Amino acid sequence: MDDKKLIFSGIQPTGTFTLGNYIGAVRNWGVLQEQYNCIYCVVDMHAITVRQDPAKLRQNTLNSYALLMACGVDPERSILFIQSHAPTHAELNWILGCNTQFGELSRMTQFKDKSQKHPDDINAGLFTYPTLMAADILAYNADLVPVGVDQKQHLELARNIAQRFNQRYGDFFTLPEPYIPEVGAKIMSLQEPTKKMSKSDENPNACILILDDKDTIIRKFKRAVTDSEAEVCCREGKDGINNLMTIYSCVTGKDFKSIESEFAGKGYGDFKLAVGEAVADHLEPVRTEFARLSADKAFLKQCYTEGAQKALRYSGRIVSKVYHKVGFVDK
Repeated sequence: MDDKKLIFSGIQPTGTFTLGNYIGAVRNWGVLQEQYNCIYCVVDMHAITVRQDPAKLRQNTLNSYALLMACGVDPERSILFIQSHAPTHAELNWILGCNTQFGELSRMTQFKDKSQKHPDDINAGLFTYPTLMAADILAYNADLVPVGVDQKQHLELARNIAQRFNQRYGDFFTLPEPYIPEVGAKIMSLQEPTKKMSKSDENPNACILILDDKDTIIRKFKRAVTDSEAEVCCREGKDGINNLMTIYSCVTGKDFKSIESEFAGKGYGDFKLAVGEAVADHLEPVRTEFARLSADKAFLKQCYTEGAQKALRYSGRIVSKVYHKVGFVDK
């Protein structure tokens, strides 16, 4: 690789990405290829911290891989692979786990949240998976990690682990920095705009999936919760409208002032319809490309196999050096 900074990011194979996943993270991944060396993966190992149906997990993993390509990630320009195909992640995870404090993991808010959601399966993997996340990043000595606001705590832990390792064994790991887009880092629910948009929301109208058809997208936006006023403007207390303006801005490139001018004197109905149509039109090429890629299973397999080989070559060198530093006998 050249002297560009290196970016690493992973996404869980939960099936179809939400509009929040797309705007807050995945859409930027293709753009970042212009400026950075990029390594992306589908983190299927993280997924099993909660119970999965094996056949569904396999299908969701393949769908997620194809979706990343449909959203602009080019496996010729980036390293794009499936996490479990690079055993270096699990190997480094053990070393880093021995350099992570119990108290640090116990303070992770996502562990507390997921423990409440899955009280019958509070497993060790759920507790320690932030260390695996650190291994994902540090296996490539990444400079930058595109993260949503809710992932900043995990990145901070990765930095702490790297720093502790460097202090014990000599400077080796790069301390990764967060890469957070200025606009649209957090897209909220269409039904409860104070909550993050989530695929697991019980209300199907709360979440836009990027493979939803145009009619479904427009219908969901028409039902979006707003407020009792009728003015399209960004202001405190107008969470629903603020969220819709953020979405509209992200898919059209218009700033908030332009949006306010465009819809001056118009009602919320006009605005919600415009947002729905803009989002549906913006996602149409993604849906078309996903369908094409999904139909070519041999090509997909070639891409993820070659991606894993590249990832292993890169991370293998780093993990070998880590093994030597901690005192393991060289092979």
